[in-house]
This record gives sequence, C-alpha cells and structure tokens, in this order.
Amino acid sequence: MNATLTLPWPPSVNHYYRHVGPRVLISKDGRRYRETVAAIARRAAIPTFRVPVEVEIDLHPPDNRRRDVDNSLKCTLDSLTCAGVYEDDSLIRKLTATMMRPEPPDGLATIRISEHEQTETRGAGGAGPPVP
Repeated sequence: MNATLTLPWPPSVNHYYRHVGPRVLISKDGRRYRETVAAIARRAAIPTFRVPVEVEIDLHPPDNRRRDVDNSLKCTLDSLTCAGVYEDDSLIRKLTATMMRPEPPDGLATIRISEHEQTETRGAGGAGPPVP
C-alpha cells in the first residue's frame, strides 16, 4: 500500500507549541494545521497504515529564508497521526526529509508513505544480529 499527499507548509516546531503557565499545549496554528491535514486525508480516502512505514517528505518552503529541515517534521508527522494516516508515528521505520526549492507564496509539503520492507543486514564483518 502506498499513499501520497500534498499538504500546506507546516508550522515549525517553534510555532507548534505554546507555554501556558507550567503546561505545554499545541498552538492555535498547530491545531488548525492538524484539522487541515485531517480534511485532506479524508478527501484522499487514505486508508490507515497499521504496519511499519517509510515516509518521504519533500518540503517546499514559501520563500528563500534559512530554515532547519527538522523544524517542520514534528507538526507534519503528528498531524498525519491525528488524521489516521498511520496508527502511530512509532510505526515510522524510515524517514527522509528533503528541503526543495521554494514554492511561493505559501509553500507546501509532499508526503509519500509506503509499507516498510524489512531487510536483514549484519554488522561489521557479518557478525551480530540483524539490524532493524
């Protein structure tokens, strides 16, 4: 099973959380993004992955400003979990994120999800247990 989704540009991890007193909450922007991702996944009729998956993310920022690729991942992956694209993000066995050329004015993220195919590899010299 494979799935491809085109999502809006995600909020960075710096804008995903808000501190309210001693508590840490998902921000208004983060909640809005989750709802948008869920609506896109519903329209695309993506079935829920219940097996280990590989996720490829192509990030097209809205402009040429400097950005850390990892700052966009938390919100994106959590939103896919909340949308029911996969049961839990602990099922992700391989994650590839690539910062692509900008797509003004709003940016976007293309997500490709496929079932993970386990391959047995051995440590140096062929000794040791298989690496997951």
